[in-house]
Order: sequence, then structure tokens, then C-alpha cells
Amino acid sequence: MATKKVIASAAPLIGDVVRSRAINDRRGLHRLLRAGLAEANERFAPVSALRITVGDEYQGVFADLGQALGASLWLRLRLGPAADVRHGLGWGPVSVLEEEPRVEDGPGWWAARAAIDDVKRQARAAATRHARTAYRLDESVDGPAPAPVNAALLLRDHLLGGLSERSVRLLAGLLDGASQTELAAAEGISGSAVSQRVRGDGLAVILAASELLGGVR
Repeated sequence: MATKKVIASAAPLIGDVVRSRAINDRRGLHRLLRAGLAEANERFAPVSALRITVGDEYQGVFADLGQALGASLWLRLRLGPAADVRHGLGWGPVSVLEEEPRVEDGPGWWAARAAIDDVKRQARAAATRHARTAYRLDESVDGPAPAPVNAALLLRDHLLGGLSERSVRLLAGLLDGASQTELAAAEGISGSAVSQRVRGDGLAVILAASELLGGVR
């Protein structure tokens, strides 16, 4: 009989595709998710690999919240605009019930599930219609306070929700370490046009906020 393994505190992430039933190419969506999650696993090395669980939902576990927050932004940029994704992040104990196939449970997961429900409720209100990410802390443990993290996420999502597809591509490139000169060449626009978007569209602000959120422990 398998012995249950308990991770004292970790950051589970649950993601799914917004309005996925409107996407006709289901196989294409699955391929996109599978490729994006594989890249995210290489980039962020989660404790429990990101994986598709059912339909258009995916899950994974990160060692700390900052890492999970970074992955949530990277996945949104990587999967969009073909798939508009939302994420619920938790912090708390995680139980590994089985290794093969991986089966997990525990308060950390319940917190992440509550967080993605929070996102769905927020997105139904006009003022917060761009909300795509939320965080919950399991009350049985100490961890990052939800209020400041969620305030930052609301603002980040609001900025992201107003970006054009080109600005999203530029942001993704900057996040991956590309220079503005390289991005200008790839987009076929001038360097000054890239600089204007970085400043005017708040791309530099999103990058600075992402760096700060990455340090949340």
C-alpha cells in the first residue's frame, strides 16, 4: 500500500481556458496546451509538473508562490491569443497520494480551487472583467498575505487585458530576454515604435511588477 507523502507548504496552480467551448479546434487547443505546459515545465521546474488533467484544465505545484506567479504570466502570454487562460494559485500543505499516476490532494489544492472560483466571479463584474489570476492562502499555515498579492494581480490583469496582440508579443519577448532591437526586427517596426509601446502600454511596468512578484515567498 502506498504511503502518503505530505509537502508542508507549496503553491499549487490550477489553470483553464476561458470560454473554451467556443473554440472549434479542440485537438489544436490540446496541442497548444501540451506544448505550452512542456515549455513551462522546462523553464520553471515545478515540484509537480504542469499537466493537463481533463479537457482544457491543467495543474501543477511550485516550490514557492513567486515561481507560480511567474509561470501564470508566462503561460498566459505563451498560450494567447489562441487560448485566453485564467489561473487560481494556492499556498498550503499538499498530499501526494500516488506517484504513478500522480495524484495529489490537500489544503493547498483546495485554496487554489477557491482562487480560480474567485477569478470567475471577478470576471463577471464590469470593473474587473479583465481578471484572470487570483491567490488564496490556506488558513492552517503561514504564507504570503493574499491582499497585496491579489491587488498586484488585479492591476497586472487589467493592464494585460488592454494590450493589442502586438504588444502582447513584445511583452512575451521582453520577458524571455529579447532586446528591443531584436523585437523591432521581428515585428518589422522601428526601435522607437517598440520603445513607445514599452512605455505607453505599460509593458515596462508589467515587467517590473513581475520581477517583484517573483520574489514573493
